[in-house]
Amino acid sequence: MADWRQMLVRPDWPLKRAVETLNAAPVKICLVADEDNRLVGTVTDGDVRRAILAGTSFEAPIEKIMNARPLAKRAGVSTAELFALYSRCRQHHIRQLPQLDALGRITGIETLDGTAIVEGRKDGWVMLMAGGFGKRLAPLTNDTPKPMLTVGDRPILQTIMESFLRHGYSRFFISVHYQAQKIKDYFGDGSRFGAEIRYIEEDRPLGTAGALGLVRDAVIEPIVVANGDLLTNVDYDELLNYHRSQRADVTLCVREYRVQVPYGTVDLAGRLVARITEKPELRFMVNAAVYVLSPEALQEIDQGEPIDMPTLIDRVVDSGGKVVAFPMHEYWLDVGQKAEFAQANADYRTVFGAVPGGLGR
Repeated sequence: MADWRQMLVRPDWPLKRAVETLNAAPVKICLVADEDNRLVGTVTDGDVRRAILAGTSFEAPIEKIMNARPLAKRAGVSTAELFALYSRCRQHHIRQLPQLDALGRITGIETLDGTAIVEGRKDGWVMLMAGGFGKRLAPLTNDTPKPMLTVGDRPILQTIMESFLRHGYSRFFISVHYQAQKIKDYFGDGSRFGAEIRYIEEDRPLGTAGALGLVRDAVIEPIVVANGDLLTNVDYDELLNYHRSQRADVTLCVREYRVQVPYGTVDLAGRLVARITEKPELRFMVNAAVYVLSPEALQEIDQGEPIDMPTLIDRVVDSGGKVVAFPMHEYWLDVGQKAEFAQANADYRTVFGAVPGGLGR
C-alpha cells in the first residue's frame, strides 16, 4: 500500500505545491487535510487540468480547485455500503480511495486495480515522429538521427517508447526518413521491447503530420501521436480518456509558458499614457506536440501529402470537427537544442528513474 503521507497537502497551500506532489507521489492523487489530518478534499490530475484551462494561478490556494466531496472508505461501513462505494468508483473510473477512521482522519489510501477500472494492454496505435534532421543539434546529429541520441543510458526514442509501454500501449508506427536504417537496426520489429513496430518510410519529408496520411486507412481507433524527441511523463491513459470523454476529433496537449518582460511596459491611449506595468510576466498556452486524433481526422490528409499539424488542425476545425486542449502539468522537455539536450541528461534519473536494464534489454 502506498504511503498516504506522501500525498498530503493543506487547503491553504498554493496550487503549485499540489502539482509538485502529484508529479512525485506514487499514485496520482493529493489528499487535502486539515491540521488533524481530517480529509477535507482531494486533488487529481483532472482537477489541475481544469484549473489550468480556467486560467487559475499556480499561487491560488488548493481549496479553490479541490474536490470538496470526495469518495472515501470510512471505518465501520457495512458490506452493502462498501459494495455500493466500489460500484461508484468503477462508474466514475476512480482508482484511488482514501481510507478514514470514524472521525474522518486519513489512515491510508487504497488503490483499486480491478479490470473494470484499470485497463491492461491497449489495442490502439501510437505514432512516433522520428524522421527529422535535427540540424539544431549538429554536429551530434551528423551521424546519428536525433531520436537516437543518448539521454541517460539509452536513446531518447527508447525512453519515449518505454513510457507508452508502461501505460499498456504496445503497437507503434514510427515514421522515419533521416538515417532511417539506424533506427530500424536498433528497434527491429519491437519484439525485444515487448512491442509491435511498423515503420512508415518517408521518401521525402512530409512535415509533422504527413506520415499519418500513410496509415489513415489502418487506424480504426484514436491514435496517440508524439514527436520522437519529446521527453514527458504525462499520463497517456488520462489523455486518451479525456479525448473520448470530450468526443473530440483532435486533442492537443498544451502547456503553460511564461515570459518575464525585462522592462516596464507602457499602455497608451493615443499619446496619453494609460498605465505602466513594471516587468510583467506574460502567460501563454503553447503546443506540447502530443496529440490524439480520431480516425475521422486522419481522412483530412491525402496519402503522401506533406502537411504540418497546425494545417491539419485548421482543416478539422474548418470541416466542423471538434478540437480540444489537454493541459499538461507533468515534466515536459523538447530536446531540440543543445541546452535542452544537456538539461535532459541532467534530469533523466530524477524524472524517469532507472528502468533496470531497460524494458527491452
